[in-house]
Amino acid sequence: MRRRARRTALTALLLTAGATACLTGCQSGQDDASSGDATRSAASAASATSDEPASATPSAAASPSAAASRPKEPFTGLTGAQISERALKATTEARSLRMTGTVPDEESGGTIKIDIALDRRGDCAGTMGMNGQGEAELIKTGDTLYLKYDERFLRAQSKGEPQADTEALVSLLAGRWTKMSAGGADAKETAGFCDLDKLLEDAGDGNGDTPTTVTRGKATTVDGTPAFTLHETDGSERNTVYVATEGKPYLLRFESGSKQEPGALSFTGYDEPVPAEPPSGDVLDLDGLDGMNT
Repeated sequence: MRRRARRTALTALLLTAGATACLTGCQSGQDDASSGDATRSAASAASATSDEPASATPSAAASPSAAASRPKEPFTGLTGAQISERALKATTEARSLRMTGTVPDEESGGTIKIDIALDRRGDCAGTMGMNGQGEAELIKTGDTLYLKYDERFLRAQSKGEPQADTEALVSLLAGRWTKMSAGGADAKETAGFCDLDKLLEDAGDGNGDTPTTVTRGKATTVDGTPAFTLHETDGSERNTVYVATEGKPYLLRFESGSKQEPGALSFTGYDEPVPAEPPSGDVLDLDGLDGMNT
């Protein structure tokens, strides 16, 4: 996946989930109270999980008593850069999390849909799909990777192959759990989706020379969780980040404004156990099949 000039860590977290780990450090410009107003139009255009309430921004004509009765604005006195740094610290200290949403797939030019819970031990459990063409379930626990493909997924991935080979593959694998060594050549790329430790440990590595500017947005909610928006501007691109305002300032959601790398991811399940249990019943051992390539 191509790298842009010094992308913020929270921006890169979205893109990392879909391909090579490229989580970078937050290098952002300063903002002031007026800078948030300049980017609120971008916030309203972004496809947030919920509308930002108009009451989150006090009216200039409000009476002192009315203003005093309003809840205190989150992260008072902090710049967008400082809030982003706090979110980066909280997020990269997490022992586990769940990512749900879509990310670009550079190889096919389409999108990958993911719903994966993963932890620092390298365990994970979830689903992924390519361009709306079927779905694969995956579980990684210890050194073993388990995969189960539906028929649509197998047929989509077998385009261009001889029909007889496709039918044999579908007959053997569709709807059936398989397993293989997570360190094997065939499993390594897929197992990379589960490497939260690698993804987070790269958070301090920057690249490029052009800073991304981070400005304050306003209070809102993400799936019912109180949040605060940040707007990241990189040239003509504007991305929106949602940070939790209660408890630790975890990253809750990212919405890409890039036409080249569109996508959105929600982040939940921080520090919760990952349900990475080996599947029960019949499991096909792919490492024991000579010449099998899934």
